[in-house]
Amino acid sequence: MSPKIHVIHENAEWVVPLRAAFTEQNLPFEEWHLDQGVLDFATPPPLGVFYNRMSASSHTRGHRYAPEYTSTVLAWLESHGRRVVNNSRALQLEINKIAQYAALRNFGVRTPRTFAAVGKEHVIAAARNFSGAFITKHNRAGKGLGVRLFQSQAALRDYVLGGEFDDSVDGITLLQEYVRAPAPFITRVEFIGGEFLYAVQVDTSLGFELCPADVCQVGDAFCPVGTAPAAAPRFRIIENFDHPILGAYKKFLSANGIEVAGIEFITDITGELYTYDVNTNTNYNGAAEAIAQKFGMKTIARFLGRELGKLGTRREITHHAELVSAG
Repeated sequence: MSPKIHVIHENAEWVVPLRAAFTEQNLPFEEWHLDQGVLDFATPPPLGVFYNRMSASSHTRGHRYAPEYTSTVLAWLESHGRRVVNNSRALQLEINKIAQYAALRNFGVRTPRTFAAVGKEHVIAAARNFSGAFITKHNRAGKGLGVRLFQSQAALRDYVLGGEFDDSVDGITLLQEYVRAPAPFITRVEFIGGEFLYAVQVDTSLGFELCPADVCQVGDAFCPVGTAPAAAPRFRIIENFDHPILGAYKKFLSANGIEVAGIEFITDITGELYTYDVNTNTNYNGAAEAIAQKFGMKTIARFLGRELGKLGTRREITHHAELVSAG
C-alpha cells in the first residue's frame, strides 16, 4: 500500500478545512479518529506521515480518554520509526500547561507567575499569594476552558465553594497573575513546519475563550467567536509582524517535537511580554485569512505533502541500494 498522510484527531469539524486543502492539492490522506479503538501493538503501522492534532479539550466533546489513547498510538508509531508531526512530547505539552511553562522557561521565555493547586482548599489557599487581580484556568484545557478573572481572594473563595466551580479534567487548577494590557488584545503567532507563518491579533473584550476555528462561530458555547460587530473583527492578521521572541519560540518548538502550533502572548502596560499558552492543535480563522490571503490549513497540507514526498524519495534510494547490493 502506498504511503499517505494520516491525520490523528478527535473532532471531525476542525478537520474540514484541512480535508479541502488535501483535496485541492491532490494529496492522499486518511483520518484516524482516536476517541476510542483497539491497538494491536504487535502489528507494524502503515507507511506514511502521521499528523497529530489531538486536543486537550477532547473531554468537552465526550472523548475523555482520547489523549491517553493517542499517547499509546504515538508510542507505537515512534517505536517503528514512522514520521510523526507533533510527536509524543508535543502531546505531553498540549495537555499540561505547567509542563509548557517549564519548557518555555528553558529558552528564556517569560511566563506569568503561576500556582498549581489540587483540591478546593488548596485553590483557596493559593489565592492568598495575590494582592491584586488574578485568573484561574485549567491545567488541561484548550479553548480557554476554566479561565476566570478575580479581583479579590474573597471572590475566588465564593466561586470555589459555590455551585459553579469548574474543575480541570486532570484535577489541577492554575492560579495566575493577571497581566494587564494597555488594550484588550492578545497576540497569537502561528508556526508550520517549525517556521513562522503569521501573527494574529485577538480581541479579548468578549472573554478569554479564544478558539479561532470557523466552526466555533456557529454555536459552540465554549468559543464565543464571531460575535463582535463586523466593523471590528475579533481576529486580525498583523502584516509584516516581527519580534525577537520568534527566535526563542522556534528553538522551543524544535526542542520539543512541535512542528505545527499557535503560541499566545500578551504585553503588559510596561511593555513586558508574557507567553501563556501553546496550542499544538492549532486552528485558523477563515475570515481573517481571507483578508490577509494567508491560509494555515493550505500551508499545513503543503508541508505534509513535502514530508510525504521525502518518504517516497527515501524508499527509492533504499530500493536502489538494495538492487545494487544484490547485483
